[in-house]
Amino acid sequence: MTRRRWIADEFSHNQAAVIGANAEHLARVLRARVGQEFDVVAEGRVRRGRTTSVTPQRVEFELGEELPAVVLPEITILLAIFKFDRMEWAIEKVTELGVTRIVPLVAKRTDAHLAAAAAKRIERWRRIAREASQQSRRIAPPEIAAPSRLQDAVELSADRRIVLSEAEDQVSLKQALAGCKASLALAIGPEGGWTAQEESALRDRAWIAASLGPTILRAETAAIAAVSVALAELA
Repeated sequence: MTRRRWIADEFSHNQAAVIGANAEHLARVLRARVGQEFDVVAEGRVRRGRTTSVTPQRVEFELGEELPAVVLPEITILLAIFKFDRMEWAIEKVTELGVTRIVPLVAKRTDAHLAAAAAKRIERWRRIAREASQQSRRIAPPEIAAPSRLQDAVELSADRRIVLSEAEDQVSLKQALAGCKASLALAIGPEGGWTAQEESALRDRAWIAASLGPTILRAETAAIAAVSVALAELA
């Protein structure tokens, strides 16, 4: 049976601990007991952890052997901000798939109220990503950056930079990914799509426009589909 994985909140030498909601889940829901083994991530390394103390506020582990970890491709997504419930779902799912970094983006067609409230959501989004990382057995959650304007985000460095565009009907995402073996950035637009000015700004900075197909996808569907295609091509 696969052991549950936890990302340590505290770590020192061969000792680690989780606190807060994770500790409460371990103690009250999973009914963890002293001596039980879990995988524990500390400083980017996965180690076998044996529980030495269990309370709803704090669970402590003694760390043993280092375990092999899966190395994922480096994928950053620029995700234009959209309705928070659906955006949270997208963050959870692309985290499970293995993205490295998520940059919430304020686009021209981003709802003004959502743009204004986005900064207050960052900690919640990071918590969602951390929980999804543990569930999917990652060694670390993705970085979730502060909300950014397009004019700043387009300068992001990556070996291949692709913007998903409803206007593109010649180049598929799979074609745009051909030959990409290193870091990748994917830009996913808001509800209503990119404006012509935004697409022009991206192209001027050497972003490649690509299509996910003839149907119009919701933003969260596009994010999940794009990351899935990218992972298949970069494998």
